[in-house]
Amino acid sequence: MKVLLHICCAPCAAYPIEALKEEGLDITGFWFNPNIHPYLEYRKRLWEVRRFCEIMNIPLLEQDIYSPGDFLKKVLLHSPDNDRCSTCYELRLRKTADVVVENEIDAFTTTMLYSKHLRHDEIRSIGEKIAHENSIDFLYRDFRTGWSRGLTISRKFNLYRQQYCGCVMSEFERFRDTADDVLQKFEWKPRLKQ
Repeated sequence: MKVLLHICCAPCAAYPIEALKEEGLDITGFWFNPNIHPYLEYRKRLWEVRRFCEIMNIPLLEQDIYSPGDFLKKVLLHSPDNDRCSTCYELRLRKTADVVVENEIDAFTTTMLYSKHLRHDEIRSIGEKIAHENSIDFLYRDFRTGWSRGLTISRKFNLYRQQYCGCVMSEFERFRDTADDVLQKFEWKPRLKQ
């Protein structure tokens, strides 16, 4: 069976790629992550996904679109109950399903199902809903069971590991209480006016 694997980042792809290959599935990676901010972070993650797909010998389809203004408008203005994460999950999974239909692939899944920090049941529900609407299959797997194996693979290949989900809001939430501590590690000191 041909499966399109939406990849949010290389570390999150490590275990899912291994597990799906062990099932004997024909995997193609797919990059579409307009949520990632800032631009240098976006490029780092894409570069690592490209590198890791080469290492794992799987093809990669890309929708290399960086448009933070468009993303923020969609997520902040059109999210039901201002739920940016649900809107983001759906945006990325809908694009993945479109590529499945266009390329006559059998099913799709996502590395978002690997993260212990994302809303797993919601991602599954959105994926299944989109699959039903498009008469295609959503391949559900609870990739969280391979969390430690994914970390081992990430370390083996020295994959760049980001510290937040991707959007500017998630970056703020991750660092709002620890930014000063992080900066002190780099011995950065603000200059006082004299």
